[in-house]
Amino acid sequence: MAEQITPLIMCGGAGTRLWPASREDRPKQFLRLLGPYSTFQDTVRRVSDPKLFGRPIVITNRQYRFLVAEQLEEIGATADILLEPARRDSGPAIVAGTVFAERRDGGDPVTAVLAADHSVADPPGFCAACRTAKRAAEEGRIVTFGIRPDRPATDYGYIRPGEVLSGEISTIASFVEKPNAERAATYVSEGYLWNSGNFLFRASVLLSEYRAADAASVDAVTAAVAAATQDLGFIVLNLESFARATAISMDYAVMEKTTRAAVLPVSFGWSDVGSWETIWRLAPKDATGNAIAGTAIAVDSRGSYVFSEKSQVALLGVEDLIVVATEDAVLVVPRARVDGMKQLVDHLRTVSPSIVKNHLSVHRPWGSYQSLDNGSRYQVKRIVVKPSGRLSLQMHHHRAEHWIVVRGTALVTVGEESRVIHENESTYIPIGTKHRLENPGKIDLELIEVQSGSYLGEDDIVRFEDDYRRSGSET
Repeated sequence: MAEQITPLIMCGGAGTRLWPASREDRPKQFLRLLGPYSTFQDTVRRVSDPKLFGRPIVITNRQYRFLVAEQLEEIGATADILLEPARRDSGPAIVAGTVFAERRDGGDPVTAVLAADHSVADPPGFCAACRTAKRAAEEGRIVTFGIRPDRPATDYGYIRPGEVLSGEISTIASFVEKPNAERAATYVSEGYLWNSGNFLFRASVLLSEYRAADAASVDAVTAAVAAATQDLGFIVLNLESFARATAISMDYAVMEKTTRAAVLPVSFGWSDVGSWETIWRLAPKDATGNAIAGTAIAVDSRGSYVFSEKSQVALLGVEDLIVVATEDAVLVVPRARVDGMKQLVDHLRTVSPSIVKNHLSVHRPWGSYQSLDNGSRYQVKRIVVKPSGRLSLQMHHHRAEHWIVVRGTALVTVGEESRVIHENESTYIPIGTKHRLENPGKIDLELIEVQSGSYLGEDDIVRFEDDYRRSGSET
């Protein structure tokens, strides 16, 4: 068998420009915005051909570890999941994955760095491009995919191709930052390419070029991989070593300095799913250019994107709007102004930080919970526990809880007593009492929880045992 490409999937971004669908606790790469799969799942599925690709390596952080594992399981895929203990941008993350690939696979593997939040409309075309780029990588090049532009986009960086090396692959004359509209039009007319931020390279080549620019960071990350620990199947990089690496992007760390950089022009329907404008472009549209998702309609309106999770949304007589309604937030913005989303979210973070961080439905490794109602001394939640899932053995200092089972079967521990509760039955947990909830059945357990007390924050929790070894305020 020919040498496989090792996929290295970067899966740590927060995706704030797609608020309110994307939140810090469940960002855009895990959302199903363009079909039945998330972009992370689509990325994994795209590298599933064992004739071309080896076992993937996913780089993420502790916060997203269970989301990654759950979404891999949903599509029947496996991967090695590396956890960054601190944010250091893409450069150190790529070094970590590359060093791990060397240790895991042996030899000098060809590695493909792929972002988890990108969309590709033509997977066979992507695989063909990988085969072409692999040949150049085997000859010592660090190859990036340069996307042939279909418009003068202002939200992507550009690449100016240089001297032709072989076939369509060229050297890189220069990288340029995101341009204004006039300059973008000039770039397109002069044959510039969009910078996809995806790379293929030999491990030894990437590490050698990175070491030439910043040997201390390579040493720090290598030490972090060597001292990594296993936790519930996740590979946790050593914090002390990893934190010594300089926070920097791959482009700045290597690509703008190396003489080994090359670009392959491609047209496999690539998009960086980074804005609502991009979602509108990719979504199916009616004859008037409207893209409708969820419970929404548009009458006498044009060129708009409308999404609603639950509430009925209706547009009348408007043009070129983005309207996104989740259960707890509504966004209305002209399509031409979506580049201001970062500033909007930064402002929201100062006035309502929870609306930026949390969805109403909060995912946990055992299932999920959703706040239904709350007041000064009470809160009502809907809790769903997956089969064989169980919460930690815990207690609260400031609240009592009532649990009413509405679907499935619950095994409940309150103090020293454990008992099974069926549908339409309930139990009560007094303040300060150790308790645990688990699902011994074959279907999801669903219950309504009513909390009452002087303080209802998620950080009022003392754990005694936890299957998932969590810390902090995760329930």
